[in-house]
Amino acid sequence: MTDKAPKKSKYTEGKILSSLVSLAIPIIMANILHTAYQLIDTFWLGRLGANAVAAVSISFPILFLILSIGAGLTLAGTVIVANHKGAENQVEVNYSSSQTVLVIFFVSILLAVIGYFSAAPLMKLVGAGPEILNDSVRYFKFSSFGFVFLFMFFVFQSLMRGIGNVMLPMYIVLSTVLLNLVLDPLFIFGWGNIPGYGVAGAAVASVITQGISAFIGIGILIRGKKGIQIKSKHMRFDFTWVKRMFKLGVPSSLEQSSRAAAMTVMVMLVTSFGSEVVAAYGIGARVLSLIVVPALGFAMATTTLVGQNIGAGKLKRANKIGDLSNKIAFFGLTGIGMLLFVFAEPITRFFVPNDEQVIQDGALFIKIMAPSFGLLGVQQVLNGVFNGAGFTSASLLISVFSLWMIRFPTAFVLSHKTTLAFEGIWWAFPISNLIAAIIAFIYYKMGYWKIRSIKNRHAL
Repeated sequence: MTDKAPKKSKYTEGKILSSLVSLAIPIIMANILHTAYQLIDTFWLGRLGANAVAAVSISFPILFLILSIGAGLTLAGTVIVANHKGAENQVEVNYSSSQTVLVIFFVSILLAVIGYFSAAPLMKLVGAGPEILNDSVRYFKFSSFGFVFLFMFFVFQSLMRGIGNVMLPMYIVLSTVLLNLVLDPLFIFGWGNIPGYGVAGAAVASVITQGISAFIGIGILIRGKKGIQIKSKHMRFDFTWVKRMFKLGVPSSLEQSSRAAAMTVMVMLVTSFGSEVVAAYGIGARVLSLIVVPALGFAMATTTLVGQNIGAGKLKRANKIGDLSNKIAFFGLTGIGMLLFVFAEPITRFFVPNDEQVIQDGALFIKIMAPSFGLLGVQQVLNGVFNGAGFTSASLLISVFSLWMIRFPTAFVLSHKTTLAFEGIWWAFPISNLIAAIIAFIYYKMGYWKIRSIKNRHAL
């Protein structure tokens, strides 16, 4: 493939529904498979006991907080590449991809170093008790080793998503998840000459599979046979380009970081009620992460479609994409939420089969949240519209308001000032989902994102 061989995007014409579905389904499957890493960990760690599940659960929000910093920058790469793809400018697709890989590589190294050396104080900060502190610190340190690999695959996945090639990353994720299914019990419990690392073994298995996926992804980008070719001559810091990337990516990073930080302070609230409640929260949160991936998938697909159509100068089509995605997310996730409500207890029992109190509390958490999944879908999809239009600051503002001005204060008041106790934390989730969906929908209908998209296209 060469810079002078642009290929016209199929996502800027034809039926919107078919374009949306063909993008969204592979992204959803890849997201489910990503989440399967955590679910597989939870399944095997549950065989060690509630403390093992709690040790990982308490470290996950901090891990997500660190990862979200780089994830926002990869989203900026998606938007920029999607715009150039829509404009049929292959030269800029390749150049922007090369710059994105360069920036994310150095960011990932920095975050890996920070993560490793801050593991112990961070775990103490979020309230890890003496019974889980050592395991949570070891898990976090081992996970930090994989940040560079994880980000390199994330950037490959994001760039492929920007040009609409979503099948290839899904196949790679599927392969590594299947490998992780074997490696998890191997390193957690040990076998033959391989020692069992306990809780930290789950992180060891993940780092190995992340490394494999990263080398495959970057290798594909270097070869340039799948729509993007990164080149060493383009990997010198272009500070004008990097400035634009950070202008788009920093609000997205802050938006995702605010979500991760909100998850962290919620964990801090939960830890005051003991390890069993922490385990119940961890199981509920992981099941929630699996259920909301359809919303995230449609949001990512929406970002790509809106970005490409804005790059092609088709603003009305971008608006129609937002409308359709919004409807699919609301009605689809509401239906999934109803199913989850019915099967909450057996799902919880699957992860912790021998602890009735954790099963009861975890199932209640799921039942309280489930009816609001459609509202969560609305917020995520509209964030996808705003991001695709280059209006990443809108997603940031909505998230900060929802999580920090609604969810956390509500959780604190209900759990500490009422007889609901820890159940008050559960109720804060649907309340904040409702308010965030209303605000996002009103802002979407106001149409300011269209004005911003026109400005960004002129800048492009």
